[in-house]
Amino acid sequence: MTHDEAMAKLILAGKILVHQGQGDMTRGHVSVRVPGRPDLFLMKPNGIGMEEMTPENVLLTSMDGVAQRGQARQHSEVFIHSEIFKARPDVNCVVHTHPVHLIALSATGRQLRPHCQGGAIFADRLPVFDATMQLIRDSAMGAAVAQALGPHMAVSLKSHGLVMACPSIEEAIVFCVMLEEACRIQLLIDAAGGAAPEYPPDDVALLREAQSAPGMILANFAYLGRLATGAALPPSLAGLPA
Repeated sequence: MTHDEAMAKLILAGKILVHQGQGDMTRGHVSVRVPGRPDLFLMKPNGIGMEEMTPENVLLTSMDGVAQRGQARQHSEVFIHSEIFKARPDVNCVVHTHPVHLIALSATGRQLRPHCQGGAIFADRLPVFDATMQLIRDSAMGAAVAQALGPHMAVSLKSHGLVMACPSIEEAIVFCVMLEEACRIQLLIDAAGGAAPEYPPDDVALLREAQSAPGMILANFAYLGRLATGAALPPSLAGLPA
């Protein structure tokens, strides 16, 4: 992936997150490592919505959380991104949003269960950061979030929001959408009186593997991108038989 491709995907990621209801005015943010420069990352600036990112206003940021290029103001929670990037060389994209249903579920103290496809991916794999509900505004707090994340893809910040950390932008965005939907479904199940017995762990693991397949992730990211931007289906796919 080139620098320009990373920039384009970052901008599209912001549009998708807003279209999926995870914008929360100007407060969410997403970042991606600069290809070939793992010590730098591109990140949405403060004061704009995620759907308003452009190549001109995206900030180039170093691992100390200081913008190296760009005139806009850096998010105070930049340390979520910088500390996770430092702790996890395998991570190339970090997202922090405030999904309504994930926040609601986190406030109950209940763990996510495998009641749906997203639940199968994240059940028993969604640690919780509950040291504070305050903003993550310094490197020590960012490091604490990174520690809570551990080797996982996501960490729930109790009564605050979500942090997703993945090897690719495509994975991070698709899984943000799937995790929020899983939390919504679980809250509906709980409101209806609770779930029937869960499927066996082996069955859950098979579904998790299928939903995490690279081809599935790329197809879903492309679909979410078309949905958010109104782009047409590529000609190569438009004529597929029903």
